[in-house]
Amino acid sequence: MSAAIEAGPLLAAVLAVFVLIAATVVWRGGLGSGRAVLVAAVRAVVQLAAVSLVITAILRSGWWTAGFVLFMFAVASFTAYRRVEAPGGWPWFAAAIAAGVLPVLALVLATGVVPGKPIVVVPIAGIVIGGAMTATAQAGRRALDELKTRHGEYEAALALGFMPRAAALEICRPSAGHALIPGLDQTRTVGLVTLPGAYVGMLLGGASPVQAGVAQLLVLIGLLAAQSIAVLATVEFVAFGRISW
Repeated sequence: MSAAIEAGPLLAAVLAVFVLIAATVVWRGGLGSGRAVLVAAVRAVVQLAAVSLVITAILRSGWWTAGFVLFMFAVASFTAYRRVEAPGGWPWFAAAIAAGVLPVLALVLATGVVPGKPIVVVPIAGIVIGGAMTATAQAGRRALDELKTRHGEYEAALALGFMPRAAALEICRPSAGHALIPGLDQTRTVGLVTLPGAYVGMLLGGASPVQAGVAQLLVLIGLLAAQSIAVLATVEFVAFGRISW
């Protein structure tokens, strides 16, 4: 039997049920806008359909692959910026994500741990960029929320002789560091609670469990490194006032 998930009416029906459940729970439970769930699901369908149509052509060329990775990076930077809603902060979110992503990708490609083939580079880059985007957005919001809520403590620190950067870091750094918790928990529990996407994807693609485990380990540890650097950079940009409300 094939391990592939077949596209068809049954799959479409199951996905529609999932979307309706999520939208209804969010709406009726007062957790947010059910419409946001519907829009996110529709966007996912359209975007993945578009990517599926063009990915074959992209993967035939190293230049097209590099351009696609840059496109993913640009979208991730803009998404983090929009999530935090920091006026004029887009370049700094881009810099924070790049600070985490570039060392990880450069190391795995330069050492040959990850083959420099487009079919391998694109998914690895996408996972690392996406993880850095999420951590950056969470760290930015947490840091700015903390500074806003505890502004009195920030001013008190300034009155005691702290420089603005040091005073801001004392207030926002611990809270922003919580953005790393999801990545840490995923890494701690991999294989015990979760079987992440890279592992499952390689198994479905015919790789052995050992090969899938090695690939997933590389992704998880690399992602943790990228997120750590991205969060630190975000906190520093907030402390210097480059990212602010």
